[in-house]
Amino acid sequence: MRLAPLLLALAFALPACALHAQTRIPDAAVDKAGQLREQALASDLGWKITESLTTEVGPRLAGTEADARAVAWAKAKFAELGYDKVWTEPVTFPKWERRSESAEVLGEHAQPLVLTALGGSPGGTVEGEVVRFADLDALKAAPEGSLAGKIAFVDYQMKRQRDGGDYRNGGGVRWGGPSLAIRKGAKAFLMRSAGTDKSRAAHTGNTGFEDGLEPIPSAALSTIDADQLARLVALGPTRVRVALDCGFDGEYTSQNVIGEITGSERPDEVVLLAGHLDSWDLGTGAIDDAAGIAITMATGALLKPLQPKRSIRVVAFANEEQGLWGGRAYAEKHASEVAKHVISAESDFGAGRIYGFDSSAREGEKAAFDKIAAALAPLGIEAMPGEGSPESDIGPMTRQGMAWAWLGHDGTHYFDLHHNAEDTLDKVDPEALAQNVAAYTVFTWLAAQAEGDFGSAPKAADAED
Repeated sequence: MRLAPLLLALAFALPACALHAQTRIPDAAVDKAGQLREQALASDLGWKITESLTTEVGPRLAGTEADARAVAWAKAKFAELGYDKVWTEPVTFPKWERRSESAEVLGEHAQPLVLTALGGSPGGTVEGEVVRFADLDALKAAPEGSLAGKIAFVDYQMKRQRDGGDYRNGGGVRWGGPSLAIRKGAKAFLMRSAGTDKSRAAHTGNTGFEDGLEPIPSAALSTIDADQLARLVALGPTRVRVALDCGFDGEYTSQNVIGEITGSERPDEVVLLAGHLDSWDLGTGAIDDAAGIAITMATGALLKPLQPKRSIRVVAFANEEQGLWGGRAYAEKHASEVAKHVISAESDFGAGRIYGFDSSAREGEKAAFDKIAAALAPLGIEAMPGEGSPESDIGPMTRQGMAWAWLGHDGTHYFDLHHNAEDTLDKVDPEALAQNVAAYTVFTWLAAQAEGDFGSAPKAADAED
């Protein structure tokens, strides 16, 4: 009779981690993962799906007629691939349109410039002297009012990195530059494209304006035209005319398209995979993010015959490009189901070979993390604890407590193509794409078969990430 109180006292004395039953991945599942890896490497399903979306739909700017066709395509493709359930969930957002855009240098050195409007920019035709800044900090340092009647030009050159880390700076110019320029008095904003290429393909991407500021026409020059404008400004005062016909036009309701393979033993527990269905309008969105849609759709289809224990849910998110609208809508709708989302992974960084694996479960579920990492190693993937993070659309749900995994793509050349007209099917390497599918298939299978969880649990909205 004294044993029970003793055990209770001992339980309170032990650290919490000692009471937690470690997640276990059965040996049979690990053995099957090896077979799945080879099967996926030999499959061209990922390529066929990428080809289908980029060919049959093409560019898929959120809110356009092509957006609706992409939704219909995704529903049909999930059904064709044999998913057990296919449904949609509405996503409503402001509709931004691009109609036309041009720019030219005026005066003695008159010539055209290649640019593209930033998403969210208003339209308008503006003429003014260009003032060049080497980076965002230089623009911040400009005296208030010093750009009155002028055009701000931020000429930051992104650095090529495997993890794409310098996008925080290149993208930061796009996100923060227009509002800064307004505060300094500018009547238009130009930037060197947030890209690592040398071409005349300008890179678009979303921007925004701080509350209380009157938006100004904002655009990105191709990297070659940015070089040209910088040389012209160095010669002396340079005037440019920028003409943008674009802007918001009401609201639009698109759809998150969801396909699910029903779990054979724990159907209410979900391994969530994702990509985003929309793209910018300049290319056909092959690496951003038709490849991600294909990788995740193919993973579910390849695993269905094995009847995984947990359900595999693949979400083709709406309008990621203009503000994570689909990801935020999903997180709001499924906020009460965080614990049921056992773990998640998203492919939204191109189709380069996956080189790294990380997870929010790397410490609490170390044994399971190590087994998944070992199964991925033959694909040239290294366990990189602390290096990864959840990708775009699953971010809102992970902030609510959903566990995540990171399968890190080699992004060395990703920003050559990001958001520009060169993002087309021919840039996708079929062998690298197959390696991506193999990595996702191995990870998803082991997560679906694992005994125990990966730490998904609701947390307060204001909790630290």
